Amino acid sequence: MRPAGSTHPARALELGDGGSLTPVDEGWEVDLGRLPDDLDEALAHGGPLLAFAADHVADHGGGRMRLWVRGVDPARQACAEAAGMAVGRELYQMRVPLPIDESWELAVRPFIVGQDEQAWLAVNNRAFSWHPEQSDMTLAELEAREREPWFDPAGFLLHEVDDHLVGFCWTKVHADAEPPLGEIYVIAVDPSAHKRGLGRRLVLAGLDHLHRAGLLVGMLYTESDNEPAVRLYRDLGFAVHSSDRAFDRQVPAR
Repeated sequence: MRPAGSTHPARALELGDGGSLTPVDEGWEVDLGRLPDDLDEALAHGGPLLAFAADHVADHGGGRMRLWVRGVDPARQACAEAAGMAVGRELYQMRVPLPIDESWELAVRPFIVGQDEQAWLAVNNRAFSWHPEQSDMTLAELEAREREPWFDPAGFLLHEVDDHLVGFCWTKVHADAEPPLGEIYVIAVDPSAHKRGLGRRLVLAGLDHLHRAGLLVGMLYTESDNEPAVRLYRDLGFAVHSSDRAFDRQVPAR
C-alpha cells in the first residue's frame, strides 16, 4: 500500500509552483512541486525551498522533515542530498504477470459493508501495529475509503475460521494505468494465525480475483526492508518495477 500521511491540526504551508510543507503525525512532509528539468536549475530552485521549509519546521517546534522521491527523479534526489537529507524509508513497487499457475485452495468471501468493519479493523490493527500508515486505523478512516470511487467490496477478500476473521486480501484496480494494473492493496494475517501459510494463499486469492476481472499485471507496494514479504513476493514471480524513497532530516527546534 502506498503511503499517504495523515495530518494533524497545524496548517500546511504553500511553497509555490505546486510545492507544500504539510504537518503529519510524525513530523512534516515537504513537496517541492514542479522543478526545472536542468539539474543545476532544479538545485537552485529546490535548495532554497528546502531551507525555507526547514526554517519553518524549526520555528514550529522542530521534528522530522521528509521528502518523498517517487521512482527515478534525479532532481529531487539531488535537492534532498544537498540539503543533508538521508534515505529513511524505501518502498518497492513490485509487479507480476497474471495469471500465476499455482493452486491456493482457501475459503474466502467478499467484504460486506456495514457488517465487517469492526472485525477487519481489529485484525488490521493487530497485524500492522508496526506500520507507519496502516496501524491504528479508525472506523472513520475505513468508511472514507469505502466511499472512494475505486472501492469494490467484491475484491476485498476475507478468510475466516469458525466465523472469526483471521486474514484478508484487499485488492484495487488501476484501470487508467498503462497497462491496467490490479493491486494487492492491503494484505494481512492476524498474528494469532501466523506460520500457517495463509499469507501466500491470500496473495494468490487476490491475484486470481484480479485476473478473473481481466487484469494481466498484478502489483503491490512493500517496504524494501521487509525481508520475509519481499522474499515471498519474489518467490511468486514478482519483480521490483520501481522504488519510492523517503529522504529525512531531523530539524531541531529554534
